[in-house]
Amino acid sequence: MLPTPSKTSCLPGIVACALATVAALAVNRFVPGLSPATAAVVLGAALATAGVIRAPLRPGLMFVSRRVLRAAIVLLGLQIAVPQVLALGWQALAVVAAATGLTFVLTPLAGRRLGLSPGTSLLVATGVSICGAAAIAAMHDSADSSDEDAAGALSVVVLYGSAAIVVLPLLASWLGLSYEQLGVWAGAAVHEVAQVAAIGAATGVLATAVTVKLARVVLLAPIVAVTTSLRRPRSAPAQPTVAVPAQPAAAVPSRPLVAAPARPGLAGPAHPAVAGAAERGATLTRPVAPPAAAPGRRPPIVPLFVAGFLAMVAVRSTGLLPPVVTGNVPAVTNALMAAALFALGTGIDLRKLLKGGRVMLLGGIATGLIGTISLAGVWLLG
Repeated sequence: MLPTPSKTSCLPGIVACALATVAALAVNRFVPGLSPATAAVVLGAALATAGVIRAPLRPGLMFVSRRVLRAAIVLLGLQIAVPQVLALGWQALAVVAAATGLTFVLTPLAGRRLGLSPGTSLLVATGVSICGAAAIAAMHDSADSSDEDAAGALSVVVLYGSAAIVVLPLLASWLGLSYEQLGVWAGAAVHEVAQVAAIGAATGVLATAVTVKLARVVLLAPIVAVTTSLRRPRSAPAQPTVAVPAQPAAAVPSRPLVAAPARPGLAGPAHPAVAGAAERGATLTRPVAPPAAAPGRRPPIVPLFVAGFLAMVAVRSTGLLPPVVTGNVPAVTNALMAAALFALGTGIDLRKLLKGGRVMLLGGIATGLIGTISLAGVWLLG
């Protein structure tokens, strides 16, 4: 187990995240369509590519990308009231379920055909089908994917989600969709909550679009829980053993004992009991191959922060929270999410991403899937 960074060692990275969060919130104020989370990811990637991120910042960045991220996801649940989501009606919920489920299942299959790693395909599927950067971060934290996988998926969300702000309203006008159909389509197809809000505000369908989008966010918990359960490492099977006859001490020619050179990964001198067994001519057993790693504790089926997210959804659904709380929770959540995603963004090297054409292609396929499926649902059920 890695040692937990001390508070002192975390301080530089935490301060850097705080400053980046302020900058991301300022960008969002001037460009509302660019969420603080997206701005923070871009800023982190730009600084990492420029070589500004140094080793002293790493402990604090790691702390923020894990602990603060989980707190932000838990608070995200306070923005979702189940009665409000159910009020959309079964038609809109059916569109959300079909578009989200099919995109999440089909995207990894396309990623496999493109030769991408399972981790990258999983995170692209999660980000596109559920709720963008927040979903990628949640799945990355619980499914133990690599930082490179997360970097590729985040770049997909930034690129295609931002493009949807301009493209989707134009397509809706060309297709002759009603305002209600546009609101459902935007909420069911666009990646980030802020991107959906930008489309809704510009086209007059803000309430419908954001509510549909939050219905997708509700699916974050069950999808992460199921995926985590399926990817949990199973207990390591017992190693097979073979009998190794020990040579009696008398059969070994007498010669001076010379210490064997140490080799990494091998045990030191034999335990006295083993040596004694050898002198008695006993039969010893040893593993055919040593286990790669000691079996550790299996992670929980439902990560703790996902359970906290569901608990906050339940609390918000009671209607007992005062308006002062529900009104300020989004701002706090956005700030914490921006800090966490800045920390994740510092692991992105833009020079590598520019060579990652297959990741961008998979992102385009996934975006096309969710857009087409949700549009077909809007037409059929609307």
